[in-house]
Amino acid sequence: MSEPVDKVLDVATLQALCTAKPDACTCALKHCHGWESVSEDRWPAASMQLKGSLRETLPEGQMEASFEEFHPEGTRYDSPLAPIAPPFFPYNRCDAFACKKCGCGVLKYTEYGGYYVDHRVRLIDPDLVTTVS
Repeated sequence: MSEPVDKVLDVATLQALCTAKPDACTCALKHCHGWESVSEDRWPAASMQLKGSLRETLPEGQMEASFEEFHPEGTRYDSPLAPIAPPFFPYNRCDAFACKKCGCGVLKYTEYGGYYVDHRVRLIDPDLVTTVS
């Protein structure tokens, strides 16, 4: 399960979180340009610092965040070029971390299926963070 996070990050803070470009990353997650599955034993917990969440408080009566995606250029969910749009899936279910070694920011969320739990990670490319609502 994810740790509880009180700090909801706005777009500017999310972009500023990235003190290193993804290509400069030396941590184990440097190849996670699209949403990649990362088992708990591969997640470098000791070198990751929780910075905040993209999960907004849900409106009254809404049980869970939307599954609507945002792909104005025809990208797909797992594309390294897909926009990082916080109000949309899966970003609206993410926590943001920074690597203590190299400064790269990563987003992490857990996908739950009928018989599986899949932890997914994506490096934050500040050039792909968008301000749509």
